Amino acid sequence: MGKDESGQMRAGGTIVLIWAAGLGAAAQFGKMSVLFQGLSAIYAGHGAVALGLIVSVVGMLGLVFGTTAGRLVVRVGARRGLVAALATGAAMSLLQTTLPAYPLLIASRIVEGVSHLAIVVIGPTLIPGLAAARYRGAAMTLWSSFFGVVDAVLALVGPAVGGGARVLFGLHAGWMAVMAVALWIVLPPDPVAAPVVAGPGVVAQHLEIYRSPWLAAPAMGFFCNTFVYMALLTLLPPEVPESHRALVAVGMPLVSIAVSLTLGVWLLRRMQAVRLVQAGYVAAAPAFLLLAPVWGDGLGMAVASLWLSAALGIVQGASFAALAGLNPVAQDRARAAGAIAQLGNLGTTTGTPVLAAMLSGAGPPGGWGWPRCCCVSWGRCCTRFRHAGGCRQGESRGSLAWGLSGKVVPLPAGIARPST
Repeated sequence: MGKDESGQMRAGGTIVLIWAAGLGAAAQFGKMSVLFQGLSAIYAGHGAVALGLIVSVVGMLGLVFGTTAGRLVVRVGARRGLVAALATGAAMSLLQTTLPAYPLLIASRIVEGVSHLAIVVIGPTLIPGLAAARYRGAAMTLWSSFFGVVDAVLALVGPAVGGGARVLFGLHAGWMAVMAVALWIVLPPDPVAAPVVAGPGVVAQHLEIYRSPWLAAPAMGFFCNTFVYMALLTLLPPEVPESHRALVAVGMPLVSIAVSLTLGVWLLRRMQAVRLVQAGYVAAAPAFLLLAPVWGDGLGMAVASLWLSAALGIVQGASFAALAGLNPVAQDRARAAGAIAQLGNLGTTTGTPVLAAMLSGAGPPGGWGWPRCCCVSWGRCCTRFRHAGGCRQGESRGSLAWGLSGKVVPLPAGIARPST
């Protein structure tokens, strides 16, 4: 085996380990969701809002500090930051095995939120630099699947874990600790940190990122995906007739993952990721329209639901691939990943209550139809707007950009890379 092949295998193994770290980050959400009924009984003296905070507080950190985390990663170093985040997550899960008093549990979840945010920002920052050009789209699509994989696994095996919450928390602590050690061993040392220079304030950081088509486009497209998809997973299966309800509940995340990792990867070798995000939204729109005439029919609703999952799965993978393709510099990838974390959390936080309000006001199937098509259309248009907006950005620093297939492709005249 030649040095090149050996290096590619080592890089591939490292990417899988980073993805496995992402599984641990997703489980920081999923473990509480699957244990929610049991935890409600353990902490029965607290109200519904307080109990819901056990699950949601982790995402709130990303919602507030997502873009700030991208800058901190650049300063701290990816290896140090990722290993520290995994070790911190392991410690918090270990603490949770004691089923501490509610205030201490919430405090541990806040710290876990910091750990979660660091992992989901550092992961997609590191992977494009490790993957060979022809596998970069596939590697980013693999990364994008980590939440769906964990949701499916925990839904199947979580309730069956003997010992309940204590055992699941302990297993999670062990997973995070093993990942911390493994990645400390395989990741290259961080470069010597540059002197810390006072950067722009929080508001200025947000403006800098969201004014840049290169940094903001992946996050804008991903926001629409999370806004729609998480709401669908929560609210659509209970509306399906019982004959097909289990198929929809289990099939939606599995179809999304499978299509993203197969058809999505194949398409990324043949078209730019931003275009694929747009195509995914266009493919999803007819499925929303189909829901109206088939409402109440189990087979028809199952077909529409799985169609939606397939289309939005392609959007999810292509959004992360766009992050790598539009931002070949690691510092820019970190900031773009921070924006994805921020808007992704915004989508997951707001999508379900907004759709629930639509269903309450318009009633099914009206709540699923035109409002959702408007959101899908907006998702397509915002990525197109961001792509076109780059054409008004002054002088280009170069005439070439990395395509998601790994090929170097010409930039449209006048598009400038974000400043680093």
